[in-house]
Amino acid sequence: MVSWSLSRRCGSFRSVSSAISKPLMPNWSIDLGPHAMNRAGMLISLVALPLAPLPLATAPLWAAPGPASQPTSQPAPQPAPQPSSREIVLQLGRRTISLRDNGKLISSWPVAIGSPGTPTPLGRFVVQNKVINPKYQSTKSGKINSTVGPNSPLGDRWLGFQQSGPNQYGIHGTPAAWSWTVSSRSPVTNGCVRMLHEHVRKLFDLVEVGTPVIVQR
Repeated sequence: MVSWSLSRRCGSFRSVSSAISKPLMPNWSIDLGPHAMNRAGMLISLVALPLAPLPLATAPLWAAPGPASQPTSQPAPQPAPQPSSREIVLQLGRRTISLRDNGKLISSWPVAIGSPGTPTPLGRFVVQNKVINPKYQSTKSGKINSTVGPNSPLGDRWLGFQQSGPNQYGIHGTPAAWSWTVSSRSPVTNGCVRMLHEHVRKLFDLVEVGTPVIVQR
């Protein structure tokens, strides 16, 4: 085995030396100078060629792995959201909607509900979606009303809670021209629940998707 000791000055090697820990071949011996002779007396030159410089790294060792080394396992599933302690209670007979937290009343507001021909469904549901500035689509013609915001037929807040085929029942705002239907607690809607703007905005901010919605007689 041969080990080399190299020193460098101004881009060229200054000296070359070798240390022999074991003869390479039985007929060879190598001294510590820049030349070697075999036992027949022939002079052999030992030449050390300068090594080509290594290319500079183009990225640090801690750089992000490329696509080929990306993990193949899927991320761990996220824990399911904890059940809400709050619930929305709609009492059709009283035409009121209430928000409760662990059974304690937070607030209660007047509403307009479905007409006898298109009643608001009874049962236990959950808030399925929350939408700011929803667009209204007629359940009869299928036409979408381009008006959004407070003057939209749905107002500027929507809390969907029950799906019926392509249609969804929800709690929503009321344009100013129809606000009297809420103040008088009238049964005039197609099944949805109308609230005044200031009331539905507050309810919207106090609940999350998944909050129970209980509709009682």
